[in-house]
Amino acid sequence: MRYSLHSSHWTRGRLLCFVAALCALCTFIPFTAFALPLAADVIVVVDESGSMAGEHAFLQSAIPDLEAGLLAAGVGTGADKNQYALVGFGGTDATSQVAHKHPVGGSDFGSASDFSTAAGGLVVSGGLEDGYQAIDFALNNYTFRSGNFARQIILVTDEDRDVNNSAAGGNTQGSLINFTGLLNDLKGAGVTLNAIVNNPFLASDGTTRALGIKSNLTVFLADGSGGFTTDTGGSIGNGFGTTETDYVPLAHQTGGAAWDLNLLRAGGNTATSFAAAFIDTKVQEIITPPALPIPSTLILLGVGLVGWGLVQRQRR
Repeated sequence: MRYSLHSSHWTRGRLLCFVAALCALCTFIPFTAFALPLAADVIVVVDESGSMAGEHAFLQSAIPDLEAGLLAAGVGTGADKNQYALVGFGGTDATSQVAHKHPVGGSDFGSASDFSTAAGGLVVSGGLEDGYQAIDFALNNYTFRSGNFARQIILVTDEDRDVNNSAAGGNTQGSLINFTGLLNDLKGAGVTLNAIVNNPFLASDGTTRALGIKSNLTVFLADGSGGFTTDTGGSIGNGFGTTETDYVPLAHQTGGAAWDLNLLRAGGNTATSFAAAFIDTKVQEIITPPALPIPSTLILLGVGLVGWGLVQRQRR
């Protein structure tokens, strides 16, 4: 027999069962919402020690490439533009050993082309670097825009942490910063961290070097012609000093990726592949922010109102 809402066979009990079933179903369906960011705020935190000239040159082209990728994806194309900032650390004297600002376009944040100009002023004469203190400096001395804007920090360094640098005029600014506290600060600010560091990563075969690795152990592999492929089941090798515990998990636990600086230094097609994988991944991180769950109370309220309406209709 065919039942309808107007049929006497559709009883209140059936209606209540129907509503209950919908409520139960809601507990298994992930209700999420995504919104493309209006624009991105990107702070690059870069080591200024003597071995970093190649990475400084890379950044001068990588940030404009990132800007082009974001614009192509529809981020920063409206009234709100993408903006970039530059923090240096590990320089040659007591002032530049600790993190400090490099103005971009005459201000904290500027355009991608302004960033390239500013990156040309990075020094390469230092030797002691504390990336934690530099990230902490960026979080506390720059203002990210509030609202629907992506917040990003990119760390670039070829060493692990150097804490309590006596050579830096007795600098102890990083001594109170630890992994847990810095991670909480990054998450609290809604910042995704990527780390370009001196650390190897391996494909699932355990031998092939990977350009970078995500938290789910997806790795990016150079394809030999300037492009890249992906592989699952990658692994994290032993980096310089304590890099694999200082920086790699810090990036992963904010939703970012970690990258092998040495494959960028390899030059040729490998470096081209590195740039391509890095830019593509950064764009994807920015245009696909963490899902915002719709509160279950709203879902259940909607289901309840539907059920109440059906009951009232049946009564009439």
